[in-house]
Amino acid sequence: MRITSTAIALLLAALLAACASAIGKGGPALGEEPVNYEESVRYGVITRIEPVSLEGDHQLGLGAVLGAAAGGIIGHQFGGGSGRDVATVIGAVGGGLAGNAIQNRYVDRRPGQHIFVRLNNGVTIAVTEPADPALRVGDRVRVQGRGMDARVVRV
Repeated sequence: MRITSTAIALLLAALLAACASAIGKGGPALGEEPVNYEESVRYGVITRIEPVSLEGDHQLGLGAVLGAAAGGIIGHQFGGGSGRDVATVIGAVGGGLAGNAIQNRYVDRRPGQHIFVRLNNGVTIAVTEPADPALRVGDRVRVQGRGMDARVVRV
């Protein structure tokens, strides 16, 4: 019974980590070659650039798995019978969440920039992306994509 409860808790933690790691995997990543992919392209001029700090790519991973395992083991020490099973699962879920939070606290930060572009149609948009020292205020640029996938490229 003990091994079954611990195995279930670890399986739940692994499933949670596997599901969460697929979040945000829409179109091709920056630098990847798109396959059968269409994107909008708009042209304009950079009017302002502000430096920002970007969080590194963080996903549920090792912190969540280790936290879930530790939480499951600690939770298994409490109660008896079905109460012990409940405590194990609660410990595993809580440990997974805590492990993920701790992992994300120490995520690498990298330099980025918030780029304001006045498009040819007169509308101003802002795109946040990793720092590109080649981009300057006044540059003619092409804005590829929309939303989270938008990128600013010199023409």
